Parts: sequence; C-alpha cells; structure tokens
Amino acid sequence: MSVYSFSVATIDGEPKSLEDYKGNVLLIVNTASACGLTPHYKGLQALYEKYKDQGFYVLGFPCNQFAGQEPGTEEEIKQFCELNYNVTFPMFAKVDVKGEHAHPLFTYLVNNVPEPYRTGDIEWNFVKFLVDRSGNVVKQFSARTEPEALEEDVKNYLNA
Repeated sequence: MSVYSFSVATIDGEPKSLEDYKGNVLLIVNTASACGLTPHYKGLQALYEKYKDQGFYVLGFPCNQFAGQEPGTEEEIKQFCELNYNVTFPMFAKVDVKGEHAHPLFTYLVNNVPEPYRTGDIEWNFVKFLVDRSGNVVKQFSARTEPEALEEDVKNYLNA
C-alpha cells in the first residue's frame, strides 16, 4: 500500500485518484485560511512553482478541526487561496485529518511516517508530509516548519 491507493475529492468536488501523481514527489499538507500559519501558502506556492517541472506537487487539504480556522465552503476556500496567495497547486475538498472521522489518507500518512520523523499525530494546521516518487511517506514536518525549510529535502527526493 502507498498513498497511490487513495482517492480524494478535488476542491471542485471531482473524484481524484492519487495514483494520478505516481512517479512524482508530493508534499501533502492540511491547510486553513484563518490561521496564524496561513501565510505558509506563500512558501508552499513558491516551492511548487520552483520544482513542479521536475515532478513535484503540493497537495492542499483544507481542514476545520483546529480552532475552527477553516469555516468556509470549498468555493470560498478556493477563492481565498487564489486571491490572497495565487495558489495554483492542487487543492482538495475539506477533510478531517484526525479522530474518528479522519480521511483514510491522513490516517495512513500518520501511521506510515518512518522513525525518527514519526510523531503519531497531526498537531495543527499546516503539518506537512513528504512522499517520495514511489508513494512512500518519508518525512513529517511540524505545522510550524516553514515551507522554505523543506527545500533541501524536496531537492534530494527529486534527485533520488
């Protein structure tokens, strides 16, 4: 099993198999529009723009589980991201990332991060999971880790 085993809904409500991203390096992030960390969108977009032609994708999953910081509809979230951060990386429908109703993708991500990067939890908005070209979760980064700090890892996995 890998991340390619999962299907999700796009922010426009269309079904999407993550197998469509097979062979690429992925950064899967739970996002929020009204969080102190919301400016991470800027750094995520910059990483995506810099490396997308080398097979890198940021996949954004809005989540309203942390202090209600993503209260909008998918359409409102999409407009917010485009207008405020010029987001062009793929965004998906709002999901739960932990607890009883967590999307199976996020349960898989949390449970398959290798040591010493495994935390066993998603502590807040903007937790980042790095996935290699084979669909394996290779690292988890905390919510507070700035996207720019991931650049060396992204380059390493793109060149692996």
